[in-house]
Amino acid sequence: MNELQAIDRIKRGNLDGLEILVRHYQVKAIQAAFLIVRDRLIAEDVVQATFLKAVERIDQFDGSRPFGPWFLRSVVNAAIDVSRQQKQTISLECETEDETRVLADWLMSDAPYPEELVEMREVRVEVRKALDALSPEQRTAVVLRHFLEMSEAEMTSVLYRPPSTIKWRLHIARKRLRELLRPTWQDRLNKKKEDV
Repeated sequence: MNELQAIDRIKRGNLDGLEILVRHYQVKAIQAAFLIVRDRLIAEDVVQATFLKAVERIDQFDGSRPFGPWFLRSVVNAAIDVSRQQKQTISLECETEDETRVLADWLMSDAPYPEELVEMREVRVEVRKALDALSPEQRTAVVLRHFLEMSEAEMTSVLYRPPSTIKWRLHIARKRLRELLRPTWQDRLNKKKEDV
């Protein structure tokens, strides 16, 4: 069963089609939500709730367009809303072992040496702190572009914003990240010079 057939089944009240959509989009949606809300369980809740809303609102879906951007836009918007609520009530400085493991899986591709692991963990912590310092909208732009590797055109479709807004958010987010991470990179550069 393909995506369109799955959507058609859902529109007719048969929830078997939802399984296909969950299998296809769940991982990417949880990654996006996690990188915005910074908590695995909350990200899973956001995605689950968004799947349920998608089923409720499936009649609003335009079958001539791809489902992925429509669904991911809903996930991102829900994650931004949750992130705003978290900022008001929960410190984002918390780091759990599960979060670290998930991020490590995403950020590490080869098996590094132990000293490289320590260095990578330090850098990862600094990158996470820098991402947390961004507004939810800026963090979302960075997540979609650099972690989910979406093009600006795909981001425009997912976020339902004009290309100029996407470009501006990316520009400001990158500029802010450079400012925040400059001390980390300069420290690493100085250490490498000392080692030589």
